[in-house]
Amino acid sequence: MAKDYYAQLGVKKDASADEIKKAYRKLALKYHPDKNPDDKKAEEKFKEITEAYAVLSDPEKKRQYDQFGESGFHQRFSQEDIYRNFDVGDLFREFGLGDNDIFGHLFGGGGRRSTFGGGTSRSRVVKGQDFVMRLPIPFRLAVLGGERRVDYRRDGTVEQLQVRIPAGVENGQRLRVAGKGGSSPMGGTAGDLFLEIEVEADSVFSREGDNLHVRLEIPFTGACLGTTVDVPTLDGPKRVKVPPGIAAGGKIRLAGFGVPRSSGAKGDLYATIDVTVPKQLTEKQKELLEALKKAGL
Repeated sequence: MAKDYYAQLGVKKDASADEIKKAYRKLALKYHPDKNPDDKKAEEKFKEITEAYAVLSDPEKKRQYDQFGESGFHQRFSQEDIYRNFDVGDLFREFGLGDNDIFGHLFGGGGRRSTFGGGTSRSRVVKGQDFVMRLPIPFRLAVLGGERRVDYRRDGTVEQLQVRIPAGVENGQRLRVAGKGGSSPMGGTAGDLFLEIEVEADSVFSREGDNLHVRLEIPFTGACLGTTVDVPTLDGPKRVKVPPGIAAGGKIRLAGFGVPRSSGAKGDLYATIDVTVPKQLTEKQKELLEALKKAGL
């Protein structure tokens, strides 16, 4: 089931940091395990709101959650990533509540740490080693999404995976494949496999955020008088009108022909105009240009 962190805290997507903190304080006071001993429903609710607050209270995690949505976010962040450097000890102590063994509740037992702030460790089952590998993918696969086969060595054997590439993934981002890292030496959970995306250059398109860019050549007469051209898009050529008087370097915007966003909308495509000047002219062309020159063009 998808996790809507804003809904779990009862705030709007444009809520301020103070509003998010206030909403969490209210819910944490209500559902904290110290207030609800042996209440499994309250415990589950406390886990949910705490995970939501751990993400939405961190500017970078919040940005990634807003940009990529729940599914894309959890491909980039493991549960331990979510809680790294997250400390609500002071918040709980204001109400005289303990923060001991909260991580034990959140991670399903075993007590990974005694506090959110990374205090003294208890005996725990060691998670297997995480693996990191580079994954080159074509430009269009990064933009449109799809599947990619991954061959990698795990515990002495070569394994193959079909990995889903989310639409709009960017160069340098990591995709997390849970449980596909090294085995635990102590019978715990396996590590994770992190795929570091390396987007290959495309011969036609370049990318800037959610927008795509192409270069479009038109003749000198087309720049002066206007013309109609086919602009390459990811969906095939799109016929557009070039207004008269456009200069070299001018841009034509095609709304909604860019990179897909998690909201379902798309960025834009910009065609940058290059005006071609012929290297050789016929006698007739020279005569016409001389006439234009005399006319002040």
